[in-house]
Amino acid sequence: MKNNKLRTKFIFLIITLIILPVGIYAYDFGITANINTGLNNANQDETTFNFGLNLWPYYSTLINDNSEFIVSASVSLGYDNSEFFFIPELLRTEFSMRFETSVLRAGRFNYTDPLSFIVSGLFDGVQYFYNTAIGNFNAGLWYTGLLYKKNANITMTNDDMEEFIKPVDSKNISDTYFASRRLFASIGWEHPSVAEMIHLNTAIIFQIDLTDAVNRYNNQYLIVKASIPYSDFLFEFGGSIELSQHTGVEKNIAFAGEAGFYWMIPGEINSRLSFTGIIAGGRIGDLCDAFVPITSKYYGYVLKHKMSGLSIFTAEYIRRFNSSIGAQFTASYFIRNDLGTFTGYPADQSSSGYFLGPEISSSLTWRPASDLFVNFSAGMFIPAIGNTGSQEKTQWRAELSAVMSLY
Repeated sequence: MKNNKLRTKFIFLIITLIILPVGIYAYDFGITANINTGLNNANQDETTFNFGLNLWPYYSTLINDNSEFIVSASVSLGYDNSEFFFIPELLRTEFSMRFETSVLRAGRFNYTDPLSFIVSGLFDGVQYFYNTAIGNFNAGLWYTGLLYKKNANITMTNDDMEEFIKPVDSKNISDTYFASRRLFASIGWEHPSVAEMIHLNTAIIFQIDLTDAVNRYNNQYLIVKASIPYSDFLFEFGGSIELSQHTGVEKNIAFAGEAGFYWMIPGEINSRLSFTGIIAGGRIGDLCDAFVPITSKYYGYVLKHKMSGLSIFTAEYIRRFNSSIGAQFTASYFIRNDLGTFTGYPADQSSSGYFLGPEISSSLTWRPASDLFVNFSAGMFIPAIGNTGSQEKTQWRAELSAVMSLY
């Protein structure tokens, strides 16, 4: 009951902070609008249409030479999956103080782990940075239970997923709007130039399950990432070890890693070619468990699956033709690391294949002015070029979006 009252009060806070900035007339107040429309054949039986409009008002002010306050919110409305939706949300709301060698942040602000696929997004908490001659140290503590669930994307367990897919009910906000309740802490160290050539970023993250689920999932991550620039090239390597404790199970171990090669192609036209690979370990008997991130980052433009139990290999080419027009082409291939963790399209319970298939996508961007951005993107996933669900139909998606900022 106490938790429901807290969440109800938080809804009123969201509405207040959305309305409040409208009455403030200052140079650091603005509104960003995003219009998005798309077509896809995700259900394979018919073409699905979606439309969304997002408004993001924000306000920031310097309290003094060393302190800043930022507040932003959003209102989203539209039509998706044969349903209309209206969602208010409190976004970045941060107070920061800068000292001679340190920074303190508090409120709702962004945190991303060194690998960017374990936990990333806006969270409520506090974080402290301390700069030294031997690197930059940071420590923070965050809570997730007051976030909008669809943007928080916390689906660590089956119980989380069941709550995540429930539609938001205006008559029962406290049980249908908020993300799964998790508390996590991070301790990190970053050095921009170890031996004058390696950018090293490390972190240890502890996550505690505060839900009412019978089977709770607590875990810890050790994360290391290294970046090595050389001439027009950039090489990146990273990995994580996860230790987890389930209800009734003392501990499990899981692994994930990534590698990337980036080439900034010389010439007058800015372009980049990259090859990346991400492997999120699957179950190997009693030896290893499937790797589970705190927040689900969806891979693939069409496929859109979280990384647990998958390997994804990607080639990407980005080219900017001039100051206002750019293009991107991406080709990926998806592979299952075990036969039990990943069971979504195009796999099924009886499938014994590991190769899901390739996905190709491209986008064209146009920025006619600094405050207007237009993007058209399209792609398809082809399960026929795989052995997991080769009988399944090709899925495709196309989107048109525009972003406008008013200052």
